[in-house]
Amino acid sequence: MQNEIGNEVAIIKEKLLYWRRHLHEYPELSFEEVETSEFIYSQLKKHRELEIFRPTKTSVMARLIGNEPGKVIAIRADMDALPITEDNDLLFKSKKHGVMHACGHDAHTAMLLGVAEILVGLKEQIKGEVRFIFQHAEELPPGGAQQMVDAGVMENVDQIICAHVRSTMEIGKVGVLAGPVLSSPDTFSIKIIGSGGHAAKPHQNIDSVIIAAQVVTNLQQIVSRNIDPIDDVVLSVTQIHGGTALNVTPGFVELSGTVRSFDPNLRKDIPAQMERIIKGITEAHGASYEFEFKNGYRPVINDEELAQVVKDTVIDLYGVDALGEIRRGMGGEDFSAYLQKAPGCFFYLGAGEKNATKNYPHHHPKFTINENVLPLGVNILVNAVMRLMMK
Repeated sequence: MQNEIGNEVAIIKEKLLYWRRHLHEYPELSFEEVETSEFIYSQLKKHRELEIFRPTKTSVMARLIGNEPGKVIAIRADMDALPITEDNDLLFKSKKHGVMHACGHDAHTAMLLGVAEILVGLKEQIKGEVRFIFQHAEELPPGGAQQMVDAGVMENVDQIICAHVRSTMEIGKVGVLAGPVLSSPDTFSIKIIGSGGHAAKPHQNIDSVIIAAQVVTNLQQIVSRNIDPIDDVVLSVTQIHGGTALNVTPGFVELSGTVRSFDPNLRKDIPAQMERIIKGITEAHGASYEFEFKNGYRPVINDEELAQVVKDTVIDLYGVDALGEIRRGMGGEDFSAYLQKAPGCFFYLGAGEKNATKNYPHHHPKFTINENVLPLGVNILVNAVMRLMMK
């Protein structure tokens, strides 16, 4: 079976390159993937064996139903681009100024199209159903995943997998973790309200700048002194805005930033700890405040059994040395929405050059991938699906 799948992957390699390069050339932002979704729909329509749906305005889902009963296995690919001007010298460089596939979603989409094509050819061996989810708007909260779930794409799904290219991991390496993989990227905004006045008469003002500085400093003690060092938590103030003139004490200062964590209980507790500090400092100086905390995506927590299946698939195909060493990270991903409905596995495909100095990080204007990752990813995904169906 592995040899048969490998041969089919080799046959469609040129298609994979065409799909990826076309998508890269014509990127679209989150919630605006009109042409992208139409392109995907047109490619899937070539296969009469697929049942194709449009769960939302800019997304696509296809179902491949086998001849025998079995599990429902879903595979997800995101397809939105970022508001970045590309700085690469490629023949298929983005034709849309200020929009770029700088996170590899073009590769994810191309790989899933390839997976669909190969599995259609293996329909007689399919037990149950394979569901191909082409999701919009991963990059922009509230994200497209929850909309897809609300539209019913996870109905009766038993397991779901997702591959994500990683430009900082060498091509040929695959990163698979059991348990926590990515954090919950929550955000906050704070308004410190004092009373403005002449900077030469500070005794007549309630200085929102000084108070804001104390708030920033003291918020750091939540992580360093109020949370168990074993727990992974990040609290970063990333923006400070206040003041209009050099000789005027501003009436208010605005702060905003992000909190990252894995533990659901900590996630609920941190906003209360933050507000206690903000309230105490502002009241001590006769100021007031406004505080808003917004939950972002849930943390991505891989199912242990499913992660092992993906690892075993990689080892069987490419040997144990293909498994790269990775650690969980504090980034966020809305793939977590699907994991509320079924166990899943989110794993990384190395797409960087062996010479690390040539690799740019995700969301960088010079981000690119080694396109050899495309057939590699398709091979792993198809074999993992077949293994899951037989398990």
